Amino acid sequence: MDSVFRLRRFLDTPLPRKTSGCELCGATLARDHGHVVDIEQRRLMCACRPCYLLFTHSGAAGGKFRSVPDRVVKLPDAVLHSARWEALDIPVGIAFFLHHSSRGKIVAFYPSPAGATESGLPLETWDELTGTHPVLTTMEPDTEALLVSRRPHKTEAWLLPVDACYELVGRIRRQWTGFDGGPEAWRDIDEFLSGLSQRERSCA
Repeated sequence: MDSVFRLRRFLDTPLPRKTSGCELCGATLARDHGHVVDIEQRRLMCACRPCYLLFTHSGAAGGKFRSVPDRVVKLPDAVLHSARWEALDIPVGIAFFLHHSSRGKIVAFYPSPAGATESGLPLETWDELTGTHPVLTTMEPDTEALLVSRRPHKTEAWLLPVDACYELVGRIRRQWTGFDGGPEAWRDIDEFLSGLSQRERSCA
C-alpha cells in the first residue's frame, strides 16, 4: 500500500505553482521556462535556464534532480493494439506509462473517480513495445512518458515530457466526471492532444 500511495502522490502533487522565481536558486524565470523533477520527493519544479542545464547531465546532484526533456514524438497508432490494451485491465481509454526509477519498473496511470489509479505493466508487454518501437528504449526514467489515448474513432500514442502529463492531469482533475470522464473532459483531452502535434519533433 505504501508504494501505491507514493505513486499516487506523484500524480496528485499540484501542478507547478505560478512563481516568478526558480525553485532551485530563486532567479527570475522566463515565461517559457523548463522543469526539473525532484526524484526523491516525486515533485516537479520550475527552473531557470542555468539550473535546467545543470541537471541535464546524468548523475548531477547524485541523481536527485533531473531536467525534463522537451521532445514530443508521435508514435504509430498501433503502439498498443486491442489485445495488449485489454491485458492491462485499464477501464478507460487513456493512460500514460512511466519508468519509475525508484521501483525499477514501468508503471501505468489512468484517471478514475477515485483519482489517479495505478495499473501494473507486465515486463513482457513493455519488451514487446520496445521491440516494435525502438524509440521507447530511449524514454528517460521519471522525466518522459508514453501517453496512449484510445477512442472508438482514433488511437493516438506519444512519447512526451512528464510535465506535459502533469498538464493533462490538471485538465482531467478539473473536468472528469463519473466513471468515463464525460464529454467535457474528453473535449479537453482532445484539445491537449491536438496541441502536441504543434510540439512534435523527429525520432532522429
